[in-house]
Amino acid sequence: MPGMKDAAVAIAASLLATLALTAPTHAQQWPQRPVKFIVTLGAGSGIDIGTRLFADRLSKRWGHPVVVENRPGGDGQVAISAVLSANDDHVLLASPSSSFTAHTFMYKNLSYKPEDIAPIARISNTIIAMAAPASLEVKSLADLVALARAKPGELNYAGTTGTIDFLFAGFLKNANLNISKVPYRNQVEAANDLATGRIHINETAYAIVQPRVQAGTVKVLAITNSARASTLPDIPTVTEAGFPDLNLDGLNGFLGPASIPMALRERIAADVRAVAAEDPVIAERLTLTGQIFNLGGPAEFHAAIEDQRSRVGKAAAALGTTPQ
Repeated sequence: MPGMKDAAVAIAASLLATLALTAPTHAQQWPQRPVKFIVTLGAGSGIDIGTRLFADRLSKRWGHPVVVENRPGGDGQVAISAVLSANDDHVLLASPSSSFTAHTFMYKNLSYKPEDIAPIARISNTIIAMAAPASLEVKSLADLVALARAKPGELNYAGTTGTIDFLFAGFLKNANLNISKVPYRNQVEAANDLATGRIHINETAYAIVQPRVQAGTVKVLAITNSARASTLPDIPTVTEAGFPDLNLDGLNGFLGPASIPMALRERIAADVRAVAAEDPVIAERLTLTGQIFNLGGPAEFHAAIEDQRSRVGKAAAALGTTPQ
């Protein structure tokens, strides 16, 4: 009978709707096996330390091992390619944004597109220092600029490959400052030469120059971060020092292939926040290693990365950079 048939269809539809509402989603079921974080930098770097701190706590929360694998090289492309080629939501990327936001302005033939990488969770901001030798007769960034104008071509600097370098080089170009770059493959070597006065300015992670600052051979003129660091309360930001074009937050966080659903990204970010709230040691350790603890979810992390990429693009345009 038509009435009975309609009733049966309605009951079946109701049951299916109930099952759909009560069935666990993919995000709730994840992870189903070990999770791997592939890090763009080597052991002992800020992102490596942060990833290992979170991996240890997340493995307990998720009930599966969380493995950390360092794949440095190729300005971050080695690690990025490994994550994207795996195409697996259990293989994630751990990286500072500076490892990839300048790629499209550096390489003509990239192995990936920026939209292939999906931001998941920001965990911290690296403190980036504008450091000078203690022996140099300057007390501020303004003093350094004045000295460079007074002695064109006599000062030199060491930079950090990628985003930080682009912004600083763009700043020099726009300010019409003649400061020569000295290339270094190892930032520790640059910090050593900074301490002896062989180079006059180094824009680098504060953690790298921190031992020389404590030894009294290097001084920090400003930090590029948007806000002052609690560990360096007397050091101004570049914006406070009058040079907002140098503003850069060293974003550190977790990313994955774009195929990861937003619900899962939100779930992972929520778990990152939860383990950080449960264990204050994470924030303490990150602070001690020259970072500013700064959690953020997928949307916030994405917006910060895009803002950084846009600013790097402007610097690249000022420099007339042609990707290789």
